[in-house]
Amino acid sequence: MNHLIIAPVVLPAILAPFIIMVIRHHLDLQRVFSVAATVLLLGISFALMGQTLGGEIQTYELGDWPAPFGIVLVLDRLSALMVLLTSVLALPIVLYAIGSGWDARGKHFHALFHFQLMGVIGAFLTGDAFNLFVFFEVLLIASYGLMTHAGGTRRLRAGVQYVVYNLLGSTLFLFALGTLYAVTGTLNMADLAVRVAEMPPDDTALLRVGAVLLLLVFAVKAALLPLHFWLPLSYANAPLPIAALFAIMTKVGAYSILRMYTLVFGPEVAVTQGLVGEWLLPAAMLTLAAGAIGILGSRDIGRLVAFAAISSMGTLLIAVGLFTPESTTAALYYMVHSTFATALMFLVADMVMERRGPDIVPRTPMPQAGIIASLFFVGAIALAGMPPLSGFIGKLLVLQVSWPAPERVAIWAIILIGSFVTIVGLARAGSLIFWKSHAVVPQAEDDGQAEIDTAPEPSPGLSFAATFALLTGLIALTIFAGPATEFAGETAEQLFNPDRYIDAVLKGAEQ
Repeated sequence: MNHLIIAPVVLPAILAPFIIMVIRHHLDLQRVFSVAATVLLLGISFALMGQTLGGEIQTYELGDWPAPFGIVLVLDRLSALMVLLTSVLALPIVLYAIGSGWDARGKHFHALFHFQLMGVIGAFLTGDAFNLFVFFEVLLIASYGLMTHAGGTRRLRAGVQYVVYNLLGSTLFLFALGTLYAVTGTLNMADLAVRVAEMPPDDTALLRVGAVLLLLVFAVKAALLPLHFWLPLSYANAPLPIAALFAIMTKVGAYSILRMYTLVFGPEVAVTQGLVGEWLLPAAMLTLAAGAIGILGSRDIGRLVAFAAISSMGTLLIAVGLFTPESTTAALYYMVHSTFATALMFLVADMVMERRGPDIVPRTPMPQAGIIASLFFVGAIALAGMPPLSGFIGKLLVLQVSWPAPERVAIWAIILIGSFVTIVGLARAGSLIFWKSHAVVPQAEDDGQAEIDTAPEPSPGLSFAATFALLTGLIALTIFAGPATEFAGETAEQLFNPDRYIDAVLKGAEQ
């Protein structure tokens, strides 16, 4: 077995308890170990990605127990892509947290950060539906602590709402898993795929119930309308570097939909045929519209970016909901773009909040206003999908693959109008924060700043370097759009041909 597959899960799982038990009183040592582990995780992720370039699917059986009886991790193109995306995102965020001093404003930041990485990466690698639930809970427990990091009444209130809502989602997840286990007798994804395909059509009523429940759970994680209302308040009131890390968490929901509804409940499964497209596609279009309207109406920069994240997820899930290899190619490219662009804007929003407060109103000019305005401008272009950055390419791909669909008129109208509204909302916010700030408005200085963290940045240069690293990722995705799209296409092809995945897991052989 290739022990490197489990390394991205084991590394943060070992480091987080070490930080808590051994160096919890030594912040400098925590920073050193945290950055070093994140760099190592990035190197491992690149190595794992390299192992999938030939199309191989590898498995790791914990305790050498063969599937479906033991716990199995599976490395294919999709899981390798998502692990690499998580690792690439994690490094600039941990550097930004150190540079801005956010990691010093509460307890156990670095331990919770790595527990979060463990949960997210484990969810991408697991080949078992129950362990997907387990890793969901690991990442959620860590996110509860990170959300309330540095305290504050508003942050605590948002954290409680986040906890309650996600606990309800976890309960629904258990109901879904119980239903599937009662019908099939297994929760290993590959084994589920085999048993679901063999079930007679007359005995599939409960199976459809389980499939619908799972789709609802993943829709909660992906912030899909009408299950999205937890996200704006939670993300806007969390420490914004943490919200930047949370940009990958909604992608866990999108990943789970792609994985389960191509492998287990694929297009050829009669009982669930059309389930994703019939329900997911219209909900995704409404999500995009709701996010765009939220951007236009936001009066707080944190909520502005949170609604932009919702709008971005709507575009992504439109591509997922079309449920073809071509649309999945577009979805995977746009997923990478959306993660970088959303994280970039959350970091820019944090810079703005630290210097002038959250309200989108004119104030006196803030320090480093020129460079922050430039970052905001580029991030806004990326989120709105304007040329020349990767957001334009991603939306163009989604529009192109939606043309054969019967809903193409609605899809094109929603995406184009949503993009225009997003541009207007972001332009309005940028002009009020940066351009009109040169007109001093004294009465606005004390509005809504009672709970704003205003601790000075210990290393602003590191904060800017981390933010520019995310911008570099967007630029690289634009420059290498051709190879990235080609890899996304190969990944989609592998997803929609699940036989090799099933053989690799159940036979324990590399394909």
